[in-house]
Parts: sequence; structure tokens; C-alpha cells
Amino acid sequence: MAPISTPQTPFGRVLTAMITPFTADGALDLDGAQRLAAHLVDAGNDGLIVNGTTGESPTTSDAEKSDLVRAVLEAVGDRAHVVAGIGTNDTAHTLELAREAERAGAHGLLAVTPYYSKPPQEALYHHFTAIADATGLPVMLYDIPGRTGVPIETETMVRLAEHPRIVANKDAKGDLGRAGWAIARSGLAWYSGDDMLNLPLLSVGAVGFVSVVGHVVAPDLRAMLDAYLNGDVQKATEIHQKLLPVFTGMFRTQGVMTTKAALNLQGLPAGPLRMPLIGLSDEETAQLKIDLAAGGVQL
Repeated sequence: MAPISTPQTPFGRVLTAMITPFTADGALDLDGAQRLAAHLVDAGNDGLIVNGTTGESPTTSDAEKSDLVRAVLEAVGDRAHVVAGIGTNDTAHTLELAREAERAGAHGLLAVTPYYSKPPQEALYHHFTAIADATGLPVMLYDIPGRTGVPIETETMVRLAEHPRIVANKDAKGDLGRAGWAIARSGLAWYSGDDMLNLPLLSVGAVGFVSVVGHVVAPDLRAMLDAYLNGDVQKATEIHQKLLPVFTGMFRTQGVMTTKAALNLQGLPAGPLRMPLIGLSDEETAQLKIDLAAGGVQL
């Protein structure tokens, strides 16, 4: 059974884009994934993204992706929304991944803009519509032009929102003005995909977060969101400011690298990375410890 959702919060409010734990020899660590997923939900997440970029999806196989969805679902059951990243720059492959995620039991799909190919807006419309038509699952778009090279323009968002299964957007565009217009015109449930802008995006209509720092500060993110929704903007601002060193530290270099380093420091399942990503240097690890401690994270 899927967890409870509403049209306003179809995937919950506080979601972490989960790393994919590997064993010391680089194999998929399904037991570690289950333990980490349960820990993240216990910490305050009501949604988990698996097989996203933070999950090193470019270097995991289709079979590993399916196994990971099943393992995480087994671990958290109906306590959290489990959303499967299925985006690639090949529409046919993306549709295969979407159908397999549905068969594996995922509650929803995260579909990133096709990268490298730089398709025009009409092509994006057809790509995302094909994904939404491929399964019965709700879809969250993922707009991150800094990685993909192409934004999803507001007019395209408005058109895509007419599809009954395209219900949300993960916004990593970094433009509050455009976000405000897109939220108002599309009616999509809007999720911050940029931790530094979690609180500002709430002010223009976002309903929650798809976070990376949620691996280490989920209780604070939940408290900040709850304070804002309860009208205590001052408290929400204080929490936001407390977390600034964490937001900065976790993105001094590539976010998966820092996240796995932080989890390994905490004794949580993470393990190594698959190339082309590599572990942090001693100097980078030392700086990460300083940044996390400044934000109140216990290591």
C-alpha cells in the first residue's frame, strides 16, 4: 500500500535523494540500503528518491536499480513515498526503466530532463508525455539545467501539467522569480531541489524538499518546514541560518562524494563510490568535518 498523499503533497514533504550504498568491493549493498532507508525515515523523511543522480544512477545497472527499489520498499513499507529515478537521455530506455520501476512497486517516478542532447521544448514535451503515458504512476519532473544543459521553460511546464499523471516538479533551476510564475501558472506540486533555497522556495509556493543534506539533517529540515507551515517564519529562518554551514560544506565538491563521506563518518551504510566519482581527500574530509560541526551535525 502506498503512503498517504494529497494533490498538494503527492510525494510527501521532506524527501531525501538517497545515495546507493556499495560494499567494500563495489557491489550493490542491499542490506545497507535497507538500513539507511529505515534510518532516513526514522529521522523525519516521508519520502525517498532512489536511483537518482545522488544514487549514482549513471553507474548502476538496470537490474541493480530494480533490486534497489524492491529492497527500499521492503524496508520502509508504507511509511514513506518511494520514488524511482528513471531519467536518461534515451526516451526508449527511460520508458523501460519506468515500467520496471512500476513492476518493482515504486510509488512514483522522477524524470530528469534528457541531458547532453539538448532537445528543444517541443521535444521535451513529447519526452515527458511519453513517460507519463508509459505507466500508471505519478511523475515528478526534474528541472536542473546546470547539469542537463536545457531548462524546462514555464510554458512547457504549464502544458505538461495538463497530463493527469504529471503532478510535481523538482526545481534545481535556482531562479525564484521563474519558480513563482511556474508554480502559479502550472499548479504543479513544487519541491526544492537546491538545499540552499529550501526556505526561499517555500515563500513562493513550494510544498517541500528533495534534499541531499537530508541524509544528515533531516530532523532540522522537518522542523524548519513545520515552523514555516505553522506561521513561525522567524523560527524557520533561524533553522535555515543554522544549516548554512551544512549547505555550504556538502556542496564544496561533488555532492555524492561529500554525502558518502559524511555517512561513513557517522557509521551509516554508504561505502565507496563508483568511478568517475572518487572519495574525498584528507583535506576535503577535514573541511567537511568542520562544516558539519558548525551546523550542529554529530559525527
